[in-house]
Amino acid sequence: MSWSSRLDAVAPFRVMRLLEAAQAREAAGHDVIHLEVGEPDFPTPEPVQAAGQRALAEGHTRYTPAAGLPALREAIAGHYARHFDAEVDPARIIVTPGASGALLLASQLLVEGGDRVLMADPTYPCNRHFMALAGAEVDTVPVGPASGWQLDAATVARHWRDDTRLAMLATPSNPTGHMLDAAGLAAVADTVAARGGHLLVDEIYQGLCYDLAPLSAASVAPAAFVVNSFSKYFGMTGWRLGWLVAPEAAVEPLTRLAQNVFLSAPTPAQHAALAAFEPECRELLEARRRELALRRDALLAGLERLGLAPDRPPQGAFYLWLDVSRYTRDSEAFCRRLLEEENVAITPGTDFALEGGERHVRIAFTTGVERLEEAVTRLGRFLSRQEGA
Repeated sequence: MSWSSRLDAVAPFRVMRLLEAAQAREAAGHDVIHLEVGEPDFPTPEPVQAAGQRALAEGHTRYTPAAGLPALREAIAGHYARHFDAEVDPARIIVTPGASGALLLASQLLVEGGDRVLMADPTYPCNRHFMALAGAEVDTVPVGPASGWQLDAATVARHWRDDTRLAMLATPSNPTGHMLDAAGLAAVADTVAARGGHLLVDEIYQGLCYDLAPLSAASVAPAAFVVNSFSKYFGMTGWRLGWLVAPEAAVEPLTRLAQNVFLSAPTPAQHAALAAFEPECRELLEARRRELALRRDALLAGLERLGLAPDRPPQGAFYLWLDVSRYTRDSEAFCRRLLEEENVAITPGTDFALEGGERHVRIAFTTGVERLEEAVTRLGRFLSRQEGA
């Protein structure tokens, strides 16, 4: 059968094949340590669960307005005011089915066939795919430790073309965990604005920061489009809820798109998310952030003993982007063998990087310190065998 040629630009997630293999090994009785999927082992916070249960009991199961519950949009705006010193009109916030819904709206609004989009390599692959599905050509720019694994203003200026319409940043980024500071973010925003383009900022891991204070583009680049999610910091992965902050002029077309594409975000999830901004929940989420920092440090210490620690530790998110070129130029085979020989599941870099992915892997520190230390022990055994081969 014949399918739309647009799908040719959408690559499968290689990690999903590895996850299936890891689950099959678990089912066969093996003790698998899961460091491959971006989902910590924390449950949804209890206040959020309770609010969701109340919403169902009270019959909150009908459609909401396409842009989201007014109370939730106000709560999100209050979040920006309290924690990021950003005045965001609730009317500029569109609540979406996950951050993916926000990316879909933004891509359909901002680009079309023949337009070019600039983003870093490595990056979360769906960022590329959404733009390609909208008909745009994606120009990926390899980044590394020298630029903090981010696009900076000079790089954006150097790679901007006459038909470039959009630059996309991710801070903290997946897979590297690195961030732009306020000055760097403002400089990119100014560079894009001077060229008449749009800036889209993926802040899905905002709040999960360890070395720098959390920052939002809404504070320093009010004309930017900002994507966020309840999945990562707020621990609501399966609830499928996110949001998009947009300039005032974009709200009407975005709302029109939302009405046609998904009608509205899940109603019980929106009511549940109101509890995520309560002080009780905030205290729990900050405790989890501190626990993730401990996990990061434990993993870094273990990798340091193996001579594998990265030069620049991740500043946010819950990933390490690791150069394994000493051992392989085939990260997919490396991850497959590590799973088969030592029952440790990590992600090949080819899911994220078009250039150099075969020399890198991503490790998610989404399980406890004891399990991370055991994973390092197993990884050490595996690497010893590679050196002796």
